[in-house]
Amino acid sequence: MTISIVLADDQPMLRLGFCLVLNAQDDMQVVGEAADGAAAVRMTTALQPTVVLMDVRMPGMDGIEATRRIVASASAARVLILTTFDLDEYAYEGLRAGASGFLLKNVPPPDLMSAIRAVASGDAVVAPSVTRRLIDTFLPHCHQLAQRADASHLSSRP
Repeated sequence: MTISIVLADDQPMLRLGFCLVLNAQDDMQVVGEAADGAAAVRMTTALQPTVVLMDVRMPGMDGIEATRRIVASASAARVLILTTFDLDEYAYEGLRAGASGFLLKNVPPPDLMSAIRAVASGDAVVAPSVTRRLIDTFLPHCHQLAQRADASHLSSRP
């Protein structure tokens, strides 16, 4: 099965580089390129790709809003956010918007290919640096919820 990909990035040279690397794979094909979020949403609707590689910071509609719209449209496409900026707010907002992954653009090509394949198969991928911060941020909240649930369960016993 060939993984069809729409690239959404406002930098033409980056799109070209990604196209060369991705199209060199036997199981991947770039079917569209978008320079902004609105174009990415339109192309996703028209081309129905397997994966959308989405930049965060683009003119007009940014990648977070474009991700939100693609996911809300019930498209089967999975969004993998690729950004230069290792900022928690981008990772959290992208994942909240429904992205299936979040990676930095400095990811080694073999890791990017693995991530695209993972996302295409229904899995999720998050950059290791972001994973650690996600755990540190959300694990205490999960622990507190579990403690409250345990206390509630104990107080409801006869």
